[in-house]
Amino acid sequence: MGRTMRIGEVLRYTSEKDSKVPVIDGCPNFHFVTDSPGHLRALLEAGINGMRRVRTDEGERRPALLIRSSPWKAGSVQTPWHDVFDLENGHVRYFGDHKVGSPGSPGGSKGNAALLDAFEGHQAPTAEGRAKAVPLLLFRSVTKNGKPKGHVEFCGVGIVERAERIVQWAGRERTTFTNYAYDIAVISLTEEDERLDWDWITARRDGVADAEVLSAAPAAWREWVKHGHGALPRVRRRVARSKVEKVREQRPAPGSTEERDLHLVYEHFDGRKHDFEALASAVAARILRQGGHAYSEGWLTRLSGDGGADFVGRLDLGIGLSGTSLVVLGQAKCILPASNVSAEQIARVVARLRRGWIGVYVTTGSYSEAAQLEMVEDQYPILLVNGRDLVREIRAIARDDHGGDLVACVEHLVDHGAISVAHRRPEEILLL
Repeated sequence: MGRTMRIGEVLRYTSEKDSKVPVIDGCPNFHFVTDSPGHLRALLEAGINGMRRVRTDEGERRPALLIRSSPWKAGSVQTPWHDVFDLENGHVRYFGDHKVGSPGSPGGSKGNAALLDAFEGHQAPTAEGRAKAVPLLLFRSVTKNGKPKGHVEFCGVGIVERAERIVQWAGRERTTFTNYAYDIAVISLTEEDERLDWDWITARRDGVADAEVLSAAPAAWREWVKHGHGALPRVRRRVARSKVEKVREQRPAPGSTEERDLHLVYEHFDGRKHDFEALASAVAARILRQGGHAYSEGWLTRLSGDGGADFVGRLDLGIGLSGTSLVVLGQAKCILPASNVSAEQIARVVARLRRGWIGVYVTTGSYSEAAQLEMVEDQYPILLVNGRDLVREIRAIARDDHGGDLVACVEHLVDHGAISVAHRRPEEILLL
């Protein structure tokens, strides 16, 4: 077995840290795969694990930062945040290690200091500067054989796109504290068959010249070093997948917390059209902002004569002369969770879209396979948010801003949201 890790591969991480055995309990041994002769072990003991810096003729270089997310701890008093790993779209949102009661500033904690330093390197304006930048090696703990500890999944190589200082809830006590959240781009390893060759990291640890180290790097990393963040759309990991989901796959598992949440939302808004539209607008805004773009909520349409749109927003792409803005038309349907949205219903929204506009359809139900097929085949510029995804987004907002209280979150989004009812043409949103 070579010293490589494949994205999605589960590795055994034992307390003994024996680097001589290739396989333990049927899984690749993390300490064997990450062994660099003559160097200290690679570790995942903390959430953010920085390798010791090395000196080269061209200055100092940190070989790698190993990032570990522990989903089984998420929501606890010690770890109130919930990291997001969207590997299919090459995006990770990772929360730093400043905690409630921690002394000093949020950026002064060991992990945050290391990630903020990495972020500065990832923003280097020259290829020479980016050649010294530290790669993030992403892992998350997984449950195997009923045990939440001792196994980690390799999730790829990352580059920090942005760092944001945020305020978070501190678990049951409902106090707040300040921390950092990082948006990380996961680069493609397609040319390496989804595998990371540990020889690259060993070369970075050996202190050899930057150019020699770069020759051992993944192709996407070399492309990014050469062209900077402008190359991220080309080198970001994307997984080709079917655009059509079966109806049962769009619904929460029977008896699950998500199913209870979905029925709670449906019952709360049944017969309250405008209130659900305000909620749908807020959820659409969250989804559209997750890609790092600027999105502004506009207004709700009037009860009658909405012409196939319930809310209006604006998506801003780029900056200045290199930027543009798109009109977003939203449709919101609070229907029985067991109901489906038809192709005809989606087509009514699409019929309103002009060139350069996009649509968002938000429902408590699901989308028929016929509706999805028509959308894919005709390349409709519309986002479909089903009931399962709707409650996942609401639950995430509740965790971040309302101490996990779903009802309080829903009521706040409706009663205190910035969106109002107006009778205006959608294109007026571009003038605001």
